[in-house]
Amino acid sequence: MDAYAAEGIGTFLLVFFICAVISVGNAGVLQLDLAGLGMLHALTLGVLVYALAATSGAHFNPAITVALLAIRQIRARDAAAYFAFQLAGGALAGLLVLLLFHDAGASVHYGATAVDAKVIPGASPWLGLVAEAAGAFMLMWAVMAVAVNPRGEKHFAGLVIGGALGLAVMVFGPATGAGLNPARWLGPALVSGSYTDFWVFIVGPVAGALLAAQGYQALVLTRQSHTTSTEVPQ
Repeated sequence: MDAYAAEGIGTFLLVFFICAVISVGNAGVLQLDLAGLGMLHALTLGVLVYALAATSGAHFNPAITVALLAIRQIRARDAAAYFAFQLAGGALAGLLVLLLFHDAGASVHYGATAVDAKVIPGASPWLGLVAEAAGAFMLMWAVMAVAVNPRGEKHFAGLVIGGALGLAVMVFGPATGAGLNPARWLGPALVSGSYTDFWVFIVGPVAGALLAAQGYQALVLTRQSHTTSTEVPQ
């Protein structure tokens, strides 16, 4: 239960601070450019990883949990509980943003994600899907490198994983809002009633995270394990 609660709290804080800043910024009292928004994501996730990774592994994202389940880094029973707590955390975050910043965030749908026709040709949901998958791939690749890889530099986990999210947001934020996380999509969608192309923000992150986990395992972990097993003892 400690791990489940940590996932719920971590997801709540991640979604709340992201959507709160977007809502407050819309009122004109806080000016954040794309780099600043990327830094906000990086710092928020980095702090949460350092604070809660020892308790739950700091997934805070159903797509990451699905990917880790696929490569047997988490049991199915625990993964199901993680999903429930992550989605509950995201939903509660959206409700708190609505309560605190009702007027300020209304015109930006409290940080809800959407495919932007100014960036994605024709506001194509399929291209939006690719963008969400690519961003989630980047995030999951960082998770695999520093959290799953036995040789990873785990003391840099918060910096690397947070930095990966920040970079993905700077690239894909203008295109889709860079949800990259079904729980991040759920919170503001729930309170704004904005469900357009909802499947993009669920299928895209899950597909990208799965591809990254399977690819990293095949390209790095399997080869690394083979190299270790064939080393001649000294």
